[in-house]
Amino acid sequence: MGMAAADLQFHVLAVDDSLIDRKLIERLFKISSCQVTTVDSGSKALEFLGLQEEHDEQNHPCVSPSNQQEVEINLIITDYCMPGMTGYDLLKKIKESASLRNIPVVIMSSENVPSRISRCLEEGAEEFFLKPVRLSDVNKLKPHMMKTKCKSPKQQQQQQAEIIVTQESIDTTYVVTSQDNQESIDTTYVVPSQQNQDSDNIVLQQQKSQDNKRKAIEENLSPDRTRQRLSSLTTV
Repeated sequence: MGMAAADLQFHVLAVDDSLIDRKLIERLFKISSCQVTTVDSGSKALEFLGLQEEHDEQNHPCVSPSNQQEVEINLIITDYCMPGMTGYDLLKKIKESASLRNIPVVIMSSENVPSRISRCLEEGAEEFFLKPVRLSDVNKLKPHMMKTKCKSPKQQQQQQAEIIVTQESIDTTYVVTSQDNQESIDTTYVVPSQQNQDSDNIVLQQQKSQDNKRKAIEENLSPDRTRQRLSSLTTV
């Protein structure tokens, strides 16, 4: 039971530069029996997720994988307005990452700006909450977190491996069955042909023997044979 409960526990990463808001989010998610990790910036969030922000030759920021241990995160909730990297920038980098794009991202803000909300939703955010976040808002996020539990990377790899093994077993069964069927067909073809050949030989031998008997009878009854026998007799 303990292991089952641990498997169903969700891990949430909360990103906010405000300590008060971080504490509030942490408390709400813990009430919902979630494990919570809090950071105060988008760059620290990327670092925790196993990504690190670098700069290319033209001084453009880019994200590359780091060597940190992989941590399973079921939800990321981030503030929109933060110094340095905004919540929208963090959302874009997460959705651009092949290993993180399936993690649900929720944006929260104290400002109700429709254009900002629509832009985040179009970029892939699951929800956009206005601060202060309430417990009812947190309860709406459970279906999104459940999807990540059903489709975690490890489970996807196991499902792919099971599909490959199943396909290989199907192919092997098909090959063996085909070989067995071919052998049975070959055997069925060869055996009757041998029997038919033997029966044909027997019939031919019988016909030959009958022909020989007929020839012998005809030779014994021929006129030449009769004349020879009569000529050999002595006249008294």
